[in-house]
Amino acid sequence: MSSLHAFPHAPHAWSRLPPRHLQAGDAQLAFRISGQGPALMLVHGFPLHGATWRRVLPLLSARHTCIVVDLAGCGDSEWDPRTDFGFQAHARRLQALADELALPAYAVLAHDTGGTVARCLALADPRVQALALINTEMPGHRPPWVRLYQQTLGWPGADRVLRTLLRWPAFVRSPMGFGGAFCDLGLLAPGGEVFETFVRPLIRSPRRAEGVIRYLRGISWEVVDAMAGVHPRLRMPVQLVWGEDDPTFPIRLAREMAQQFADGRGLVAIAGTRLLPHEERPAEVAQAVLDFLASVAAPSALGARR
Repeated sequence: MSSLHAFPHAPHAWSRLPPRHLQAGDAQLAFRISGQGPALMLVHGFPLHGATWRRVLPLLSARHTCIVVDLAGCGDSEWDPRTDFGFQAHARRLQALADELALPAYAVLAHDTGGTVARCLALADPRVQALALINTEMPGHRPPWVRLYQQTLGWPGADRVLRTLLRWPAFVRSPMGFGGAFCDLGLLAPGGEVFETFVRPLIRSPRRAEGVIRYLRGISWEVVDAMAGVHPRLRMPVQLVWGEDDPTFPIRLAREMAQQFADGRGLVAIAGTRLLPHEERPAEVAQAVLDFLASVAAPSALGARR
């Protein structure tokens, strides 16, 4: 078994957290660990990777042992032609990671498609004791552009098409690119942190571009719609944290979804943000998550490790 070794609380830079790797069935997961305290697994969305948590991590890791994962197809994780990119397959790998780290219990913080993966994980693994979801899929709702992406990027040579589009700053800033994810479009400028962290690697690496395309193709709307029946079966406390101006997952629908959970703790709206509130308002998002985790009954049940 891998040890749940803790890195120093803060300050630390994402680049100084070396990735570890776990062969989890048909894919090799990359993950990083930071902090001390109760275990918290962080799960990113499409088309990002674990670095999307870099701004909230110093705050969260001051109180929690944060396990930051790159899902199959993304970041430093590895895949092959037999890899299953379905939501449940991603969840099984995360459960295998929890097994490898010998976690007796843990909480999960997840965003976007990672939020659906996290709900599949929470349904399957009774060790998940609390669930915080940021701007994620909602039953019956179809985000703009995603199904079009699934269709068009299913063609041969799709990785070249994607890499060509991402070379155009106008596309990156458009609603079809990352424009719907940020209120401050200046964050998407070439040379900036967001562009260099998430866009440039896809332009440079055909392998990374193909990986996120395969990840995208694995999104199942049947699984998303079935969450309406899953939510009442999740017995752990569930907190929603939402970008107030998100056009991808409208907050009014999120407020309706918040009522579906057996132990729903409501929704915290983050003003002045869209799909990625943890990128634009990391301190506010981290505080909302920390407040939620602190409010969970018997917080020691989240598997503190030293």
